[in-house]
Amino acid sequence: QVHLVESGGGLVQPGGSLRLSCAASGTVFSISDMGWYRQAPGKERELVATITRGGRADYGDSVKGRFTISRDNAKNTVYLQMNSLKPEDTAVYSCNTYAWSGARRIDYWGQGTQVTVSS
Repeated sequence: QVHLVESGGGLVQPGGSLRLSCAASGTVFSISDMGWYRQAPGKERELVATITRGGRADYGDSVKGRFTISRDNAKNTVYLQMNSLKPEDTAVYSCNTYAWSGARRIDYWGQGTQVTVSS
């Protein structure tokens, strides 16, 4: 089992910055990629960014150039630096990772943290 705990959400004005953190605990040796997803009211969950153990990052089109994902494998923590925030970035941001049990992928999710971008 892997337990994910997010922190760092809140209210920020347009153009501002926030940094989210997600710490993993439990059987962390088994986890692979880590990432962030978000879901706004009335919308489907969308990919924000993912990062491999080796540090290769991928981003959703809507956040490229503004958000940066990073990872500290020693601390089993993934970060999301969000700059130039826009009102449309308002959503619940959830941390994700997964592990393989044989051929079966097991996904783990954090409880989510609210990010609100508003003046």
